[in-house]
Amino acid sequence: MSGNDLTRDDLKALVRAIPDFPKPGIQFRDITTLLADPAGLKAVIGELAAIARPVDADFVAGIEARGFILGAALAVALGTGFVPIRKAGKLPGKTVGVDYVLEYGTDRLEMHDGQVPMGARVVLVDDLIATGGTALAAGQLLREQGAEVAMALFAINLPALGGMKALAADGLPTFALMDFDGH
Repeated sequence: MSGNDLTRDDLKALVRAIPDFPKPGIQFRDITTLLADPAGLKAVIGELAAIARPVDADFVAGIEARGFILGAALAVALGTGFVPIRKAGKLPGKTVGVDYVLEYGTDRLEMHDGQVPMGARVVLVDDLIATGGTALAAGQLLREQGAEVAMALFAINLPALGGMKALAADGLPTFALMDFDGH
């Protein structure tokens, strides 16, 4: 740990499981209980910062919505700027975007055009990785803007859904603090 008294098992215990959300059979991993715990939040950001610090990033990019919480705090810890990666139509001004496939349909992620300078090193952050589709799309969007995505960080990984493997196959170093079984 990074100077914190909480272990990763302690952090896992702060994550609430909500059965059958958003649909039957899904065990939703809710980090809001972890975020509300001052020691837990400090420990998560400290752990993420310890992993990210060696890549000497210029920016942290957070994926809407809980990736904003972790990403902004991580950017402060690392002394970098923060870039929001948002769902379509939520950013003012000129944006660039990428469409990606979901289990049922498609979605779109956007960022401000020119917000990340060519060659900037970026750490991509979200609260949880499941299948990896959203993170892959966010990485593609950043790369299309000329950024180097140095790594992707997550508080939670659901290994059964294969997201970290998908990102690794795309050449993106990926780390998660906690693994949970199931969906």
